[in-house]
Amino acid sequence: LNPKVSPFQRRFVGEVRRCEEMEKTFTFLQQELRGAGRVPGPCPESPRAPVAREALRVQEQSEQLAQELREVTRNRASLRGRLRDLRQYLHVLREGQRFTSLPAPLGSPPRPRALSEREPILDPSLHQHLERKINFVSGVIHPWRVTAFERLLWRACRGYLVASFVEMPEPMEDPASGESITWVIFLISYWGEQIGQKIRKISDCFHCQVYPYPESEASRTDTITRLHSQIQDLSMVLEETEQYLAQVLDKVALALPTWRVQVQKMKAIYLVLNQCSFDVTEKCLIAEVWCPVQDLTQVQDALRQGSYQSGSSVECFVQRVPTSESPPTLIRTNKFTAGFQSIVDAYGVASYQEVNPGKAPWHPLRPKAERGHLVGVGHGSHVFPPQIWLTFFEGRYLILLMGAFSIYTGFIYNECFSKATAIFPSAWSVATMANHSSWSSAYLATHPSLTLDPNVTGVFRGPYPFGIDPIWSLATNHLNFLNSFKMKMSVVLGIVHMGFGVVLGVFNHVHFQQRHRLVLEFLPEMIFLLALFGYLVFLIFYKWIKFSAADSLVAPSILIHFIDMFLFTSNAENLPLYPGQVPVQMVLVVLALASVPVLLLGTPLYQWCRQRAPRTVRPGAPVSTGEQEPLLEGQEAGNSVNATKEDVESGGHSPDAKHLDFAEIFMHQAIHTIEYCLGCVSNTASYLRLWALSLAHAQLSEVLWTMVMRNGFVRLSYVGGVVLVPVFAAFAVLTVAILLVMEGLSAFLHALRLHWVEFQNKFYVGAGYKLCPFAFAPDTWE
Repeated sequence: LNPKVSPFQRRFVGEVRRCEEMEKTFTFLQQELRGAGRVPGPCPESPRAPVAREALRVQEQSEQLAQELREVTRNRASLRGRLRDLRQYLHVLREGQRFTSLPAPLGSPPRPRALSEREPILDPSLHQHLERKINFVSGVIHPWRVTAFERLLWRACRGYLVASFVEMPEPMEDPASGESITWVIFLISYWGEQIGQKIRKISDCFHCQVYPYPESEASRTDTITRLHSQIQDLSMVLEETEQYLAQVLDKVALALPTWRVQVQKMKAIYLVLNQCSFDVTEKCLIAEVWCPVQDLTQVQDALRQGSYQSGSSVECFVQRVPTSESPPTLIRTNKFTAGFQSIVDAYGVASYQEVNPGKAPWHPLRPKAERGHLVGVGHGSHVFPPQIWLTFFEGRYLILLMGAFSIYTGFIYNECFSKATAIFPSAWSVATMANHSSWSSAYLATHPSLTLDPNVTGVFRGPYPFGIDPIWSLATNHLNFLNSFKMKMSVVLGIVHMGFGVVLGVFNHVHFQQRHRLVLEFLPEMIFLLALFGYLVFLIFYKWIKFSAADSLVAPSILIHFIDMFLFTSNAENLPLYPGQVPVQMVLVVLALASVPVLLLGTPLYQWCRQRAPRTVRPGAPVSTGEQEPLLEGQEAGNSVNATKEDVESGGHSPDAKHLDFAEIFMHQAIHTIEYCLGCVSNTASYLRLWALSLAHAQLSEVLWTMVMRNGFVRLSYVGGVVLVPVFAAFAVLTVAILLVMEGLSAFLHALRLHWVEFQNKFYVGAGYKLCPFAFAPDTWE
């Protein structure tokens, strides 16, 4: 209600800032937990948003924990750095003693000379004479910088030094990167003060850690002893610091999930309150919200309970405010319908009070029924079980129904993995054909394929009880037979489905009180569809019923009759299906063509005449913007409450809600007419994709069985059983990868396309927007 108010001038901006400050503190605490290798868990329960006093307590405790963590972390880092320096210094002294050790006492056996890096730099016999002239620089350096460091020392000091490098016995942490690195210890002996200054400057340039190196052996021994003591003391202090830090982190891990949820809820509430407005006395909050009428009683009870718990002197109440704006769409779903509704929402959210394809009972059936044309019993049974293990998946019921209807259509075709299943005895009798024919042994030897004539008595005993007779799988013309059957079945299903979509538009016309569209849109659409393509379905069924095996050779072609229907001609070679067929077809074409102008000009002319018609107003009656009385009288024009009852009930679909532009209406209706008339032709052809996909699936199944699985049954001995194991593994992998995954996805996409384009565009606009009610979002810990 206050969109023009600056965010910094709103009522609860201070509370929002406080929540943001606490969120910053929580982010720091969470980073410290992750830095310690701990993952904050989810909130064990859903706490309520805290009141002001509790929010202050949460803020104080979180800031106190954050301050303690900062201090303890800083102390721990300082202790670790000091301990690391002491250990490095200790290693430098230990390694340095090997280079600058004193000569052996008199009388001791001479030490063998060995050329190694551990050998003292100076000859022990010359040590006493040169001890006062030699100085040392010692420290540690990164291993990657040793080569460049040594080269620069040699060039800068011109060889007036002796440098020794040795790796540290144990790796240590790099303070810059935090990685564990095996540092390199260096000990440089030089003559002259100027050389020493150069060495120190070069060491600083290479970020070397330089440590003082005592000149005498006794001083080095004392320093090593002192370092051991300091390292032990620091280790004990660091251990106690780690324990205290672990205790603080335990407190944070225990309280942080609950605090974070509470603050998020509190911030969400204040953000909503900032969108409300105050009355003149600034004692009451006013908010306008969308609420389902079904839930209005619950809202009133919640407000009443909130007023009682908060101790407010003013009771909260709800008042219905009519508006001419189109309300949002609320679609209530459950775990079964949610998956199907998401498919419809991907096309477009239903307009307010529009027929919703996702809530109708035919929506879960149709895509899976089309999928069923593609998968047999064997493949359908493999799609069925995975939903038991993937119950958490949102589309589990979609997969379930796909598998169920695939099994059903597998029984229709009586096939399992492309192999026929004889549930009932075949209706064709080969023995009867052999007994009533002149098949001799020579004839049978020269004719591998034999024709079963249904005209012979007893050869064909009637239709198969359920589905297709499995004997067709042995016939050489089974592909031609099934192609004809599937093609006609796809056309029949498509036209029935499109007609059903047109019928569903009646509910929208009646509900939105646009009854003129029943005559000017629905009626011509049905005439155009049924006069042309409905007649095609009639021809298919009529030919199936009229012609039998006895006169099937003289049966005319439906396709030629349908072409002649549009050309207003007749073909003497193609016999008519029934007497008077040509006049009937001419009348149907004329009706279909006559319905196009009505569909094109009916609605625009009606709106134009209705707009130009004069209005009659009763004396003393209030003037409104619609045909019916406003819900609240006495309101000025233009207010949000000045709306008609029709606007409220139809969601702003009142024909007089705004000025109508005739050119825009005519253009919209022209596009709709062209799309519908051309779509009836293209959409009918589009349903033939069911035939194509079914053929592709059947042939792929047969190829996998013939080229893979059948090879394991070539030998019936033990060798065949051994070969059958890898063959079945390959067959199973290919079946899952190709027939289930690849073709399953392809079939789903084709079925979805038919549902969106060929079916929904007959009645579904999908120009609405979802109702997004206030809700506390779950904490994702991102």
